[in-house]
Amino acid sequence: MNGDERPFENGFDVYTKGTHKSEFDPIFLDSGSDPIWDAIREEAKQEAEKEPILSSFLYAGILAHTCLEQALGFVLANRLQNPTLLATQLLDIFNDVMMHDKGIQSSIRHDIQAFKDRDPACLSYSSAILHLKGYHALQAYRVAHKLWNEERKLLALALQSRISEVFGIDIHPAATIGEGILLDHGTGVVIGETAVIGNRVSILHGVTLGGTGKETGDRHPKIGEGALLGACVTILGNISIGRGAMVAAGSLVLKDVPSHSVVAGNPAKLIRVIDEQDPSLAMKHDATKEFFRHVAGGYKSAISNGPSASTGVTEKGHTNCTT
Repeated sequence: MNGDERPFENGFDVYTKGTHKSEFDPIFLDSGSDPIWDAIREEAKQEAEKEPILSSFLYAGILAHTCLEQALGFVLANRLQNPTLLATQLLDIFNDVMMHDKGIQSSIRHDIQAFKDRDPACLSYSSAILHLKGYHALQAYRVAHKLWNEERKLLALALQSRISEVFGIDIHPAATIGEGILLDHGTGVVIGETAVIGNRVSILHGVTLGGTGKETGDRHPKIGEGALLGACVTILGNISIGRGAMVAAGSLVLKDVPSHSVVAGNPAKLIRVIDEQDPSLAMKHDATKEFFRHVAGGYKSAISNGPSASTGVTEKGHTNCTT
């Protein structure tokens, strides 16, 4: 292997795309084997050799620990600490939750594989655990969610507050989020209290899953498995984004979106049906171009045939198809 090649380029089948399992599979951890953790340690050793100035940083964050949960807990505790919520206290909280919850142990591995597979800026497994705030925020949320469900709500909200302050990502601890999730960049993401996100969803920066007012109860969006939410998408209310749907960047969604469809615009309108099972894995989120071509084509047709023609475009140029 030369210096430009990175080990573990293809990832590990048990955590990737089509072999994702909704339930924790103890195939590795219960047998004492953990290929992702082994990869992280090997990457850290190689990076320490290439950049000796980072050797202490890599040792403290990765090489001093015996498992992924301990290393991740250390990193999160040091990122989220403040003068009244000490790193040692946070480390105890993170370790207590992550070391004893097999669901979280599964999720942190499926999530890190999602970052490695889908984010071209994620150079390695170790870079995700050390540097990517989208990954950090997601794993800290998972601990807060566990605390919330254990009726430790004040502590869960304290974690939410620190996650928002440090990472610029606001996820209510009561929200339900599957595994194999990518928060690409993550800045400005807001996920409300009753939101539900399925497995293998990809979410870009600036996405809001919000309510529509001051109503209480179930009031936030439900995102189906394999969906892709482009940058700065806003989805409001207790509506459903179907499995394998794609919402183009900058869209405002106020109605249900069918499974395996593309919507775009403000308000979002149906563009087409797609064949991809999980567009979140392909990460092709340039549907806005197609939307504007669709509108431009409608204008041309309206001009040629007159405003009364059934072109699917109103006199103001808005497409009539809705979500």
